[in-house]
Amino acid sequence: MAASRRRLSGTVGRFPGPPWRRAHSEAGGHVKPEYDAVVIGAGHNGLVAAAYLQRLGVNTAVFEKRHVIGGAAVTEEIIPGFKFSRASYLLSLLRPQIYSDLDLKKHGLRLHLRNPYSFTPMLEEGTGGKVPRSLLLGTDVAENQKQIARFSQKDAQAFPRYEEFMRRLVLAVDPVLDTAPVDMAAFHHGSLLQKLKALSTLKPLLKAGHILGAQLPQYYQVFTAPVTKVLDQWFESEPLKATLATDAVIGAMTSPYTPGSGYVLLHHVMGSLEGMQGAWGYVQGGMGALSDAIASSATAYGTSIFTKKAVAKVQVSSEGHVQGVMLQDGQEVRSRVVLSSASPQITFLKLTPQDWLPEEFVKRISQLDTQSPVTKINVAVDRLPDFLAAPNAPSGQPLPHHQCSIHLNCEDTLFLHQAFEDAMGGLPSHRPLIELCIPSSLDPTLAPPGCHVISLFTQYTPYTLAGGRTWDEQERNAYADKVFDCIEHYAPGFKGSVVGRDILAPPDLERIFGLPGGNIFHCAMSLDQLYFARPVPLHSGYRSPLRGLYLCGSGAHPGGGVMGAAGRNAAHVVFKDLKSM
Repeated sequence: MAASRRRLSGTVGRFPGPPWRRAHSEAGGHVKPEYDAVVIGAGHNGLVAAAYLQRLGVNTAVFEKRHVIGGAAVTEEIIPGFKFSRASYLLSLLRPQIYSDLDLKKHGLRLHLRNPYSFTPMLEEGTGGKVPRSLLLGTDVAENQKQIARFSQKDAQAFPRYEEFMRRLVLAVDPVLDTAPVDMAAFHHGSLLQKLKALSTLKPLLKAGHILGAQLPQYYQVFTAPVTKVLDQWFESEPLKATLATDAVIGAMTSPYTPGSGYVLLHHVMGSLEGMQGAWGYVQGGMGALSDAIASSATAYGTSIFTKKAVAKVQVSSEGHVQGVMLQDGQEVRSRVVLSSASPQITFLKLTPQDWLPEEFVKRISQLDTQSPVTKINVAVDRLPDFLAAPNAPSGQPLPHHQCSIHLNCEDTLFLHQAFEDAMGGLPSHRPLIELCIPSSLDPTLAPPGCHVISLFTQYTPYTLAGGRTWDEQERNAYADKVFDCIEHYAPGFKGSVVGRDILAPPDLERIFGLPGGNIFHCAMSLDQLYFARPVPLHSGYRSPLRGLYLCGSGAHPGGGVMGAAGRNAAHVVFKDLKSM
């Protein structure tokens, strides 16, 4: 049944709550008339920015419009007894420095690393009493080769070389994530001193070029070519190529045949957890527990965090400098700087007085590509899915494949392309790409005994449907039924196990979480909207055209995913500017 029929029971908002809320209440918990810095939005980037600023001695307040912190990194009890990571659902990309600098383990962060991490069952008839084939990938090189050899001996031999190729690219890109992009505005308009200082921002790019060396042209192709072209040069078996290609298109309104789709592939392999490169895992307690840990660290330094406090407008002085914000309830809060972890569109088109922004800048922001293919479905079940390709244990206990990202309708890259083409015609995919995750397979605190929570990250679903139809309850349920029918083919009995469901089509993701067009990255991670073009050229260094207003969310460099880099980088830029104000 749709979430609209159920009374939501948020995990934050009940008292006693998480440590950050208790600490904040004990410190007074009321809004002061003035702070050094105000952060709009308590998404993970906003919380990271606030924690770093406060750590540096900048008195900071965070204002969040919802009853719960975390933005898309949130845990909510949609169905009684079942706790869902309602939007984002996996962790890998969070920068290692943030773990250590903010001492997140001390503040309660607990992780469940997944190994194996990927499971792709085939939809085929078993022969001779054998179950259908499947592809299970993990950290064991020999076991991976054994699995891949079921489809291609050649691919089994190539896979370790491919992983090493990608690891080198990750090593090159890694330093670029932790610094502001090259300051093109300083090169164009700055003084000689500013131009010389801007040269230092070239260091990460020069380092990346040095690491890649003579192979730079091959790596350039990863950024610019269709992911199918990249993978075709390495592999021949479709199940392996399609499994890898899902990482290139996940969350993106692109086909594996779209030029530039290779970059998002990199975006999903460049993370690490607890020193393990490329690892992905579940946060104990759901993704909201990560946000709680960051908030706990921030409040320990002295940050003030307020929920149910929406910002209505950025306040600007007559001299054209930010002087604070006005809240929805009419209260004015003064500050020297304002950082927004909201999307560029909300920040500059809704919250900022247009008179203070250049017309060309506003035009570029309004033209950002925010297309999203995603419908997220959160499902409560009373038993584990029983896949034909990997039958359940008699005990009903989770098996290794249950902890994986389970890829359905991913036997062939052509299936992904056909699903994309459906959406381009204004129709939800006839055979949608489905990434199915069962976090309760490793974290039993999320569901009642014997039961499980399932995250279905599905695509492609257009924001605007053909024929003037809208994403009403009937459309949502029709699409969810189609997804469930697909799962039923791989795991008979799935539909009979469902206790309840929460369906979030692109307009729902926009309305609830402030994701423009439902885009999980705030705007597309395409080459024309990355690095010194994110969100727009000449304004990629977190500073906006309005003095004292900064962007610190996923719409800023280096982009989306639960990474925290935009928040951390922006905080350092703001601190540097505050010292010179």
